[in-house]
Amino acid sequence: MDAAALVDRIPFASRAGDEPQNVVEVHGVGKKYQRTVALREIELKIRRGEVFGLIGPDGSGKSSLIRAMAGVQQYDAGTIDVFGIRIDSQRSAERVKPRIGLMPQGLGNNLYPELSINENIDYFAGLRLVPQDILRERKEQLLAMTRLAEFRDRPMKQLSGGMKQKLGLVCTLIHQPELVLLDEPTTGVDPVSRREFWSILNDQVHESGMTAIISTAYMDEADYMDRLALLMDGKIISQGSEDTLLKRAPGTIVSYASKNVLLETQRIGRHHRQVQSLGDLVRVFVRDTDPETARECLERIASPDHGVFSTSPPDLEDVVAGLLIDDSAGTTPVTGDGRVDHAAVARPLTCHSDGSASIRADQLVRDFGTFRAVDHVCLEVAAGTIFGLLGSNGAGKTTVIKMLTGLLPPTSGSGSVAGAAIGRASQSIRERIGYMSQSFSLYLDLTAMENLEFYAGVYGLFPTQRSKRIAELVEQVGLQGHQRRLTGDLPMGIRQRLALACALVHRPRVIFLDEPTSGVDVIGRRQFWEILVRLARQDGVAILVTTHYMAEAERCDDLALMYAGRVVASGTPAKLRDQLHRRRGTPLAIATSSPMRSLRLAREHGFPRAAILGRTLRLLTTDIQRDQRRLAELFRDAKIAVTDWRHDDIAMEDVFVDSILTQEESLGQAPGQTFPAAERG
Repeated sequence: MDAAALVDRIPFASRAGDEPQNVVEVHGVGKKYQRTVALREIELKIRRGEVFGLIGPDGSGKSSLIRAMAGVQQYDAGTIDVFGIRIDSQRSAERVKPRIGLMPQGLGNNLYPELSINENIDYFAGLRLVPQDILRERKEQLLAMTRLAEFRDRPMKQLSGGMKQKLGLVCTLIHQPELVLLDEPTTGVDPVSRREFWSILNDQVHESGMTAIISTAYMDEADYMDRLALLMDGKIISQGSEDTLLKRAPGTIVSYASKNVLLETQRIGRHHRQVQSLGDLVRVFVRDTDPETARECLERIASPDHGVFSTSPPDLEDVVAGLLIDDSAGTTPVTGDGRVDHAAVARPLTCHSDGSASIRADQLVRDFGTFRAVDHVCLEVAAGTIFGLLGSNGAGKTTVIKMLTGLLPPTSGSGSVAGAAIGRASQSIRERIGYMSQSFSLYLDLTAMENLEFYAGVYGLFPTQRSKRIAELVEQVGLQGHQRRLTGDLPMGIRQRLALACALVHRPRVIFLDEPTSGVDVIGRRQFWEILVRLARQDGVAILVTTHYMAEAERCDDLALMYAGRVVASGTPAKLRDQLHRRRGTPLAIATSSPMRSLRLAREHGFPRAAILGRTLRLLTTDIQRDQRRLAELFRDAKIAVTDWRHDDIAMEDVFVDSILTQEESLGQAPGQTFPAAERG
């Protein structure tokens, strides 16, 4: 095959007679890593031109399956055919690799940090033998589409997470592959960049007829996919459309306000296994009931001082959580082996607080040479509260945490943590806090127990204290059955619980958590947050957490949203949603026959902030009837069929996206353009 053939591929329509309609066929595939079974009798058929999703918890086999389909990892049993070619040897794998693009898991893991955007693209194009004339045209097209053109000379290591992933996608697409395999491409990426990433990918798929196979930790991304496969413990539990998966666990979500959310979740948890606290709201998944029956069910068991009940359909995250939780269970906390831990619901974690624990930042500034990473940040976190620090990749969140924890001196400004002044009492601060960094910081070649013992020693616990404290933590964060396993062999969710246990070993009064659940599956995230809620509510610990999961932002008592080193919005989740509603109006969701064309038309005719969420066009409007008439006319003239109009509630993602886009527009940037910085983290 010559170089031009690698890029100027034959149109899919003309290949239909020569190749099967299914781009990938997987039959009975199994894979073991020593005694660990990663894949069990996998059966899949992936059609040409579709976006196919692989979803499931950590360790379910998603990455193993993607690598096997890409021909970069052997499998032990079964068969895999790609483009009609049996992938059963290195030689056969090489036959299909020119037609495949693979993007591995991790921010920028397929890129070279010291090379610029331009150099990375040119390097990957060279590997794929893309001719120079085709490369120039293709590169400019992709750089414009991803809005990376003006940063083309910037080293990859100085890009924000969202920009790294967009560059990774450009390098994956540069040779115009017919099949792309993307392993959790948006994990750790902020909501604005996630929307942008999916818009670019869907545009490529629908314009060129490319096929995409994507694994993800974000359940809401199922909306972007044509079909899905849900993997658990190496097996496919269900596959089909999102609606097919939703039918696996029918029911109703009931939400209501409570004066004591922790006690209320304990009360409801005795009857229903899926209960969450979202700020002052209790959210309950009532299985197998219609909305009216679910409401009546909660009225019988809720405390007398409950707020107004509201009902809604369950989303995919609720369904997946329901399938992962033991059907016989009635509560959400679980032990390390997956069983529900009924005693843990009412048992307080044994961190101590005298009521004075707090975090305060007053006009914090941090400069790196001429670059200002943090610009006069003010915030305050009271004891017993959870404070969420949100922002795009590179907004300065990690730098703020490093200053507050004494790891980085501020250029100016002041603050205190647990009664100790930052900058002057860094050792005192470190003795009083627990800290989970953005990157996993435990020792992978030690067992879980050895890591706990090591950190207990670092924090000065006497030998007589260590065994008792470690035993408490193993039970309280759900590490039973994992104590003797190497940390490097643990699933992501269990690793993060171990990291939290190590941060709690010395009973801190304040905890800093930097994206602690990034890449963790739905059950792992929910379990992690149940622990945090109990730490705050029962033990009075002050918690500052950063996250890109907007559902987790809803669980915080207060929020601050950062952009380009500054706090640009703050308040409770309810206050921020209300402010956006008064300023921008109501979300309008429109399902059409051509989402990407609908988006272009809307943006060209007065709706610059319109976005595609899944297959739905979504925008905010202060006059629903007027804008619905305008859009209906536009779509009718363009011969785009509208299948549904829906008025949605304001979500935290709407708040986040609107705040970021407002700041970008005020700085004269293109909508959706990220603000990169090397030192921010």
